[in-house]
Amino acid sequence: MEIPQIRTKPFGVHAVLVEWPVEVSELILNKILQFESFLKIQCLEGANWEYVSAYNSLLVVNTKMTIDYVSFSKELQHWYASMGEAKPYKRYLWRLPVSYDPGFGIDLDDISVQLKIEISELIRLHTSHVYTIYGIGFLPGFMYLGGLPEVLEISRKATPRLKVEKGAVGIAGKQTGVYPQESPGGWNIVGNCPVPIFDATKKEPCFVSVGDQIQFYKVSRAKYDLHKIEVEVGIYQPEKIQIDA
Repeated sequence: MEIPQIRTKPFGVHAVLVEWPVEVSELILNKILQFESFLKIQCLEGANWEYVSAYNSLLVVNTKMTIDYVSFSKELQHWYASMGEAKPYKRYLWRLPVSYDPGFGIDLDDISVQLKIEISELIRLHTSHVYTIYGIGFLPGFMYLGGLPEVLEISRKATPRLKVEKGAVGIAGKQTGVYPQESPGGWNIVGNCPVPIFDATKKEPCFVSVGDQIQFYKVSRAKYDLHKIEVEVGIYQPEKIQIDA
């Protein structure tokens, strides 16, 4: 299989952006994660290097020194060509509960009408698919999840809401995601997840990583309320399963 080519560009004086072909592809995402792992282990050891991966790019940052773009770009190209089948760090499938109660799924009726699909079937489809985290951003912990069934693809709302609840699960275009905190937003809301994706008080505030996978499962409103209590007292642990790269 042909290896996707990369190109680089300077990103300020402390960083270089490495770019792959502009497409949503698990093959490309795997190459990005492999390259990030290879750089960390084989090429750029030390605490001064940081990495931000998403969709078709990898930002390589040195937090202390300026980077000579010309020479560093050549090194990146050489390292990429020579990395072989380097493996990324461990990745996980996370199973997260969602209540699709009408009080949470405030756009379910509109989506059902627009897509001409029963709400029960909409929920079945949303929970039956496994989604890949292609990026984390917009808000701390906001997961951009690719893999939404084509039949559920729907445009963003024409007028974004000024307030979307923390934990709201939305769909837009080819993606789904969870709002990690209250914020404005234009995605179509189908439910709510009681598990906080981002918690600034923890050593690792965001427990998921780019390349991980997410599968939602339906819970009742009562079960949702129970999970909220479990989260608040610190005993809830999301289910995770290690997956191959």
